[in-house]
Amino acid sequence: MARVNVRCWQETYRGLMSDAVLDDPGFLAARERFWTAALTDERYRENRVAVAERDGELIGIAMSGPPLDVGSTWARQLYVLYVYAADHGTGAGPALLEAVVDPEESVALWVADPNPRAQAFYRKHGFVADGTAQVEGGVREIRMVRGRQHSR
Repeated sequence: MARVNVRCWQETYRGLMSDAVLDDPGFLAARERFWTAALTDERYRENRVAVAERDGELIGIAMSGPPLDVGSTWARQLYVLYVYAADHGTGAGPALLEAVVDPEESVALWVADPNPRAQAFYRKHGFVADGTAQVEGGVREIRMVRGRQHSR
């Protein structure tokens, strides 16, 4: 999962984020520590994690959990959704999203801006930008939210 995380950051954020961060020799180990905690630490017990595989190899990862934003009005937050660029368009992204967020839940996420492909993916799945932006790690992000989807 850490390898998918690192490679996807390198594919997605090259040019938006410092090469020193993306190519840091300790980056993989830091992500390994993060995923070990996310999967085992009691603090993350409310989180949902999913992976996508092709031919026995991980190609995508996702994680959602309770919102951290103070005063949030949504039930869940999508924290991680990455699929290798070579596997975009295979259905892995929508499957990961569905695995970690129920249609009945309102949900929010932060997405890099500019990142037109990701933003278009989220719009296609019912998310809209709510006008909130922040800079995290030198990368501008916008918040997108989706209300409860009513089953038809």
